[in-house]
Amino acid sequence: MLSSKIKYCDVEFGKCNKELLEEVISYGISLGADFVEIFLENSDNSTILAEEDCITSVSPSFGKGAGIRIFKDKRDGFVSTNDLTKKGLMGSVSQAIEMLDISDKKNKELFRGFNELKDYTASKKTWIDEIPTINEISEKLIQSTNSLKKNKIIVRKGSYSRNWQEVIIASSDGTYATDIRLHQTVGLNVIASDAQYRSNGSRRFGSSGMPNEFRLWNHEKAANEVYESSMNMLYADYVEAGQMPVVLANKFGGVIFHEACGHLLETTQIERGTTPFKDKLNQKIAHESLTAIDEGISAGSFGSLSVDDEGMEPEKSILIKDGVLKKFISDRAGELRTGHKRTGSGRRQNYSFAAASRMRNTFIAKGEYSKEELINSISDGLYCKSMGGGSVGATGQFNFAVEEGYLIKNGKLTKPVKGATLIGDAKEVMPKISMCGNDLELAPGFCGSISGSVNVTVGQPHIKVDSITVGGR
Repeated sequence: MLSSKIKYCDVEFGKCNKELLEEVISYGISLGADFVEIFLENSDNSTILAEEDCITSVSPSFGKGAGIRIFKDKRDGFVSTNDLTKKGLMGSVSQAIEMLDISDKKNKELFRGFNELKDYTASKKTWIDEIPTINEISEKLIQSTNSLKKNKIIVRKGSYSRNWQEVIIASSDGTYATDIRLHQTVGLNVIASDAQYRSNGSRRFGSSGMPNEFRLWNHEKAANEVYESSMNMLYADYVEAGQMPVVLANKFGGVIFHEACGHLLETTQIERGTTPFKDKLNQKIAHESLTAIDEGISAGSFGSLSVDDEGMEPEKSILIKDGVLKKFISDRAGELRTGHKRTGSGRRQNYSFAAASRMRNTFIAKGEYSKEELINSISDGLYCKSMGGGSVGATGQFNFAVEEGYLIKNGKLTKPVKGATLIGDAKEVMPKISMCGNDLELAPGFCGSISGSVNVTVGQPHIKVDSITVGGR
């Protein structure tokens, strides 16, 4: 079993020297900072890749360090370090102070020490010993790729990733918390080929805080889903481009809302001036059928957390209610600079990044319609069963590839089509989501932004978009 421990000042990482951290923070306040935050991390990660019938890569990695951020007025400075001695931490504080060129040594109030420790680790300390071994993971990945050894499949891949993270969060407002996080994810990818025809299929599964989840993964069912998807698309005709109504499937279909709209509701976008929704609070920005939520509290979901990376417990945030914008996703800097209250959304990839406002489990809430009712309402359109990759502009312009799509004719699914791309702008498409299904499902993913790559969940029920540009041939 892979494991690691950090020591500084002869104290184990999990039993932090409270007096040392209070001294470091007091030092920052004495140099003129309004606020000082320390984020300490110990991580134990691994990735394993299976290609065809063998394991081709096993990559363990360990990390330890501290991220130190200071605020003066509305400015902030951030420094990360691997030196967890008193000298190293004090030096990092000094560097952060120098970044802001602080000359005024006066501060609004004195640091009076930490509040009582909030310990979120009680039931989590055994997780690192309960997760599957490398041999277990490798064996199951090989089983999954063997399950894909079928007619016309020319490439078979399975991958596993695990992130175990122990953190301590301490800051001059009295915050003092410790937590352990565990995320596991597994994915399958295939390429099918027959003469000039080619298609691909992929699925990803993941969980947080569930050390035995990978052992329970039904790899045969997952392999069948991926295989069927690739076969359905292998001989598909190319879609004709045009403006048309579209039904987007549930689960990972929610990636479009996440990318095209969710990011625009993070306070980092308000700070940059890149969101068209900056001044739209309590105004209608979407169809009245749409309610959207961001939360970090659903047990086992990939974006859930006991405490965010700024020491705040997560909450359920209703971002859009019946089409009306109700709340932004905010962190400490966002609250300071925009006035929008923190939502327990300050997140970072690791100690080398400063926390920023980031999504957690973000999804469109379920509505009242069945999938069949949505499809039956369209005479000529497209059903997007599975979404692929895409890109999003700074202000919400997007394009997403449809991995598995079918034409809708007279309210019925007909032939499969490939080469479809959904093209649009968030502020224009949101008012056109006119029907939401009753079959909400979530899917795991990774989101990259200003504070690195973090675990998130996307999701939605089946939804109908009245009109959107579909790129094709």
